[in-house]
Order: sequence, then C-alpha cells, then structure tokens
Amino acid sequence: MLKLDQINKTFNEATPDEKVALDQINLHLHPGDFVTVIGSNGAGKSTMMNMISGALTPDFGNIYLDGKDVTRLAEFKRSKMIGRVFQDPMAGTAPTMTIEENLAMAYSRNKRRSLHRGVDKKRKELFRTSLETLHLNLENRMSAKVGLLSGGERQALSLLMATFTQPSILLLDEHTAALDPSRAELITDLTKRLVEHERLTTLMVTHNMQQALDLGNRLIMMDKGQIILEVEEEEKQGLTIAKLMDEFQRIRGEQLTSDAALLSV
Repeated sequence: MLKLDQINKTFNEATPDEKVALDQINLHLHPGDFVTVIGSNGAGKSTMMNMISGALTPDFGNIYLDGKDVTRLAEFKRSKMIGRVFQDPMAGTAPTMTIEENLAMAYSRNKRRSLHRGVDKKRKELFRTSLETLHLNLENRMSAKVGLLSGGERQALSLLMATFTQPSILLLDEHTAALDPSRAELITDLTKRLVEHERLTTLMVTHNMQQALDLGNRLIMMDKGQIILEVEEEEKQGLTIAKLMDEFQRIRGEQLTSDAALLSV
C-alpha cells in the first residue's frame, strides 16, 4: 500500500546549517496497517509525512503508493490518494465555507469535475449520515460556517473529510496535540473508530507515547532522521512506556534526557 525505499533528505546542504532530515528511510505499510510514529523534535517525523504527501521531494530514494512510483508526482495529484489531518485544527478546513460545503469539497477530491450541483439531495443525506457518526450534533448545523466551530469540532470534521473518499493512505500528523485533554481523547476515540470501520491504512505521528501504544498494530521510533526501532503487532501488545524508554537507551547507548521530556507520556 505504501513503501518508502531508501529515502534521504538534507536541508541547506554544504552550508553551516546543513541538516540531514531523513537518512536511509525504509518503511512498508501493508493494506490495513495502522502504524504509530514517535520520536523527539527534529527526529524527521513531519519531514517523512511531507515526503509521502508530496510537499517535499527526496534527494534520492523512491515512494510507492498502491504499487505506483509517486516520487515525482505533484502534491495536488497525489492528494487524490491521500487523506491528511494536521496538528492545527484550522489547517484542514475552509473557515468561510459551511460544513456542508467543506464536505462537498472533500467528497469531490478524487472524482472527475462536472457542472452538476455540488450538493444535491442525495449527497446532503450522505453528509448528514456521516456527521451523525461523530456524535457532535454537527448534522444539525450543516449550514454553519466552519470558522464558528470549536477546535475539537473542526478537527473531528477534518478527520471525517480526510477519510471520506477511502484514501490509499491516511496521514495523521500530531492531530490531537493542539487540543485540550478532553477534546484530544474525543478525537483519539474517533480516530480509532473511523480507521477500524473503514479499514484504512494509516500512519500517525504523535508525541504522546501512551497514545502510540494504545492505537494501531505497529509502532516505529525515529531519531536523527532514522527509523531506529520497529515494533510489530504481537510485541506491541505487551509494550509499556518504560520498556520503550529502555529500548531507546539500549539502541542509542545514552541516557534519555531531553528526549524523555519531549516524548509526552
């Protein structure tokens, strides 16, 4: 479903500010995999997500989606295969448009453009039914401007929009980090429910180690632009935060100091 093959990316190459953001990244997600990604700031997590979405191009290496090499495919063309939810609740929706209009845009993302009405009666009923699954009463506010919604409501809507078209890969980039604990829990539960119900292949970046352990069937840890640990489903079931910290120390041969502070528990 998704394959990263020897992906490398260096910023400001041959300057005093040179930084190797990704170093020989290899990752393979099978259909239905839900992989959580952890690592401290600067580990390369968001750079990897931007590579997959097409916002960045690797210096060398290849990216495959559904068996197709998309390494040089433009971001807007790749977006038909990808759903993405960002950390900022404001990033995934159009605030001056209504809930209904936002859903209409998401619904049409991977479809051919036509002169038909954006929202007909049949489509409106589909939107209403989909919104009901969020349990936020948004189905009764479809004419409301999205900019009037709370951060949690907007993030829930962003998540629904990202999954609307059954994307080949769903990218969740710290999508609960900007929310208060109660809203973060709501979005976490919604994520689990939507991913399981739609059987979506998912890659989720998080700083919250407990969240990374609770969600998904696989886990990877990144550090200094590399994947330093991959945990498969059977091993992940018995994993704890303490064991994860110990494994990091064993691999790097150093004590967790700043990393412990940056990886939220």
